[in-house]
Amino acid sequence: MLSVFILLPFLGITLIFLLPTPLATQARTVALSILGALLLWSAVILTQFDASLAGFQLEEGFSWLEGLGLSYRLSVDGLSLPLLILNGLLTLVAVYCSAPEIHRPKLYYSMLLLIYTGVAGAFLADNTILFFLFYELELIPLYLLIAIWGGTRRSYAATKFLIYTAVSGILILAGFLGLGWLSGSSSFNYEAGLGSSLPLGPQFILLTTLLVGFAIKLPLVPFHTWLPDAHVEASTPVSILLAGVLLKLGTYGLLRYCLGLFPEAWAIAAPALATWSVISVLYGSVNAIAQTDMKKMVAYSSIGHMGFVLLACAANTSISLLGTLFQMVSHGMISALMFLLVGVVYTKTGTRDLRVLRGLLNPECGLPIVGTLMIVGVMASAGLPGMMGFVSEFLVFRGSFGNFPIQTLLCMVGTAFTSVYFLLLVNRALFGRLAIEPGVEPGKQDFVLPPVHWKEYVPGLALAGVIIWGGLQPNLILQMSEATLENFIVSPSLELAQLTPEAHSALVP
Repeated sequence: MLSVFILLPFLGITLIFLLPTPLATQARTVALSILGALLLWSAVILTQFDASLAGFQLEEGFSWLEGLGLSYRLSVDGLSLPLLILNGLLTLVAVYCSAPEIHRPKLYYSMLLLIYTGVAGAFLADNTILFFLFYELELIPLYLLIAIWGGTRRSYAATKFLIYTAVSGILILAGFLGLGWLSGSSSFNYEAGLGSSLPLGPQFILLTTLLVGFAIKLPLVPFHTWLPDAHVEASTPVSILLAGVLLKLGTYGLLRYCLGLFPEAWAIAAPALATWSVISVLYGSVNAIAQTDMKKMVAYSSIGHMGFVLLACAANTSISLLGTLFQMVSHGMISALMFLLVGVVYTKTGTRDLRVLRGLLNPECGLPIVGTLMIVGVMASAGLPGMMGFVSEFLVFRGSFGNFPIQTLLCMVGTAFTSVYFLLLVNRALFGRLAIEPGVEPGKQDFVLPPVHWKEYVPGLALAGVIIWGGLQPNLILQMSEATLENFIVSPSLELAQLTPEAHSALVP
């Protein structure tokens, strides 16, 4: 059943490349049909999923390269299933909002489907090397999407993304190979807590290797510099995938492979990780305040919000881990909405500069519905009650405060900064008299912005609806994941390990 998520996109890619040149514009229709079918298949998987079971379900696979310990093993649990559905929904949105007249459509839509395959395979993989292969599968397609269809500095941004992500992959592969070698395991099949069989010294070396690899993908400070450049130069659909889906490979790996494989070392490192999260949250938030480019502001906000995930994982309580999963989903939806709307504003006005834009909420000449949806996204990101952002941040802070009160309070300051920079965006771009040209007095221009077709509203309205629904009814996601996430809680005996002299002496030869 799960192999459908791998095979069907490849079928779509084949059909797209078989299209004759005069029908190349139909590639978008093929991609939409494939992704729609995959989203429906996700619903079928959801009906077969038993949320009361903590382990992997619907397992399938076979021995692939037995001598190398590589198996094709797919399975799903309460951590991977919500992210799998998120991947399907946002990839569908990305294809839908792509320009119908885009050049080289066959290559473009094939790359989007290939990214979907890589992300879905990574979420479903039950073998560490198989996860790595799927993790790397999205590297070249995303590079091409930025390098070919990006902005004026696309070559620089794409190359920077390629280098950072390649280093991330090398570190992750090194960590997996080191774990397999040191543990003496005959295969690379995922086994929770496998790293705990090693002495603490090797545990910390392997955990650090994986942690840095996934921190690049999240990204966390100081490994974040590729992200703002990639977002600014990427097209709107690519930014939606990058923030909404691809960053979740980092958060998923952090939880599944760092905490899941090395719970003992993680418990000892938790205070340092919580402090790291504070640095990332505050740095991302302060930098977002300083931005005048709407897209770059949203990009820096992602850096800050991904820091909440690290804080919740470090706290390692049942509530904080639920907050981790919900933060992944809510950030995916909210960031996708924000990048989508920023893209619409840029298309209609020709600028994203907050020093220039004014009065977009003007009901006659502006973009009132786009502005309204942007306010919804801003309120959700700032954690307004009744929206997904509030639920995720409440769970993260409530679950983390008991273990790390100071770090949690400092991260809450980051949430206050979120309100500051997004209110700056709203105040500058949406209110006042309509103006989109520098050096001209607002209200003195005689122009009307191009109208937004109702089809352009569909993805924004859908995302806003899900954000509000998830804020009012979060139980479906939480109940789906609760049993699985309980398995990631470090036992009290391991938490005490960070207080024992033996734990620290084991790190010193």
